[in-house]
Amino acid sequence: MISFIHQLEKLAAATPNAPAITCAGETVTRSELQTQGYNLAVYLSEAGVKEGDMVTVAVPNSIDFFIAYVAIWRLGATPQPISSRLPQRELDAIIELANPSAVIGMPEGSIQGRTCLPVGFRAPQRDASHLPYVTSQAWKAPTSGGSTGRPKLIVSGDPAEMDENANPPLMMDPGGCLVMPGPLYHNGPAVWSCQALLNGLHVVLLPRFDAAGTLQAIQDHKGSVMYMVPTMMKRILRLLDDERFAYDLSSLRVVWHLAEPCPEWLKQAWIDWLGAERIFELYAGTEAQTATVITGAEWLAHRGSVGRPADGTVRITNEDGQDIPAGEMGEVWMRSLRETPTYKYVGATARTLEGGWESLGDMGYLDADGYLYLGDRAADMILSGGANIYPAEIESAIQEHPAVKSCAVIGIPDEDKGNNVHAIVEADLTEVTEDELKTFLGERLVIYKVPRTFEFVDFALRDDAGKVRRSALRAERVPNS
Repeated sequence: MISFIHQLEKLAAATPNAPAITCAGETVTRSELQTQGYNLAVYLSEAGVKEGDMVTVAVPNSIDFFIAYVAIWRLGATPQPISSRLPQRELDAIIELANPSAVIGMPEGSIQGRTCLPVGFRAPQRDASHLPYVTSQAWKAPTSGGSTGRPKLIVSGDPAEMDENANPPLMMDPGGCLVMPGPLYHNGPAVWSCQALLNGLHVVLLPRFDAAGTLQAIQDHKGSVMYMVPTMMKRILRLLDDERFAYDLSSLRVVWHLAEPCPEWLKQAWIDWLGAERIFELYAGTEAQTATVITGAEWLAHRGSVGRPADGTVRITNEDGQDIPAGEMGEVWMRSLRETPTYKYVGATARTLEGGWESLGDMGYLDADGYLYLGDRAADMILSGGANIYPAEIESAIQEHPAVKSCAVIGIPDEDKGNNVHAIVEADLTEVTEDELKTFLGERLVIYKVPRTFEFVDFALRDDAGKVRRSALRAERVPNS
């Protein structure tokens, strides 16, 4: 095994001038990234950051995000990424949980008792040779609100080290280029970007998602690996054909998509466009108990599946925790087969069953061939007139309409049915009316799944990582729910 820091030093020594990170027209080489990261490590060390500490990183997508990670790993501390735009209440809750010795990305003095460095801070040139080499025992500690909206930390069970003799993960081709349009404070974009950096890929980072800008980045930098969530995939697909087909994507080896359910029509459209051999899907939680991967070719044979889990890592149960037959929808339970934990919660407790099984609240089923199909989060399921209705299915149908930019489906209390299906839709009312949308959905959904009520808004309902907090949307519309 080799520590992340020694791996980055090894890469910088071999090709110091190779591009490491590019963002918004600025590029930092491998040697420059190491130098600037070590400068910051000395600065943080003198401010009191030490081995085993957490350091909160509230930096938007930028080269500075990676400089911070290098500095934190160099000190044997743990990077704890958060959105740079968190509301104060949520920020306070996370700071209380993490108890970081420093916060990078906040104005000096903004958090009492913590060393705070503002966005854009670059430490002065310093000699880091006196710093001992220590390996972070947890290489990351991202946050998650889950369906409850209450923040928790998911501290990795893996140290900041890698097997230098293993094949690169995630089809990372050394010498290739990762194009990352997702926000780095989310786990998926950070994992893909860090793995790309550590395996010798050039990371091309977008400051924020832009459909045409993503394709432009692939063409300009010969992107070989791309990370997507279905929300991004839809926005790219909705570009005019003359624009979408104008870019040279021949360098692209693999498109990874994850983080939210992908509607079948959307995945089929990408397979038709780029070819099944380039489309890969991964399903896992940040907790990483297990993961499934499905290729485009496999998916065509098992439409809607997220892949075949390894034996003994996934089971489906009813409400009583009893296993149910193949094809029946139930709660998805996962477990790791390794001896050491894959993660540790701070601020939450896992839902468990005897035998090491844990649930993230997803619903799903296994088919006769052992392939996993996902429904929705159990907490988001709508019970209406005795029927279980899954918001993701309705949202998938709504998003097929070309005028819809994003949507979310929630249950609104009803004395007769228990709940009515309510759709919140980001769309221009000059392009689609409620009656038109009801007719459109009536051709795709059984009548009881067609929303009874619609609400049109002019803001995005999912963030750039494809995440939507239905519980928060419901609480805004149904106080004290």
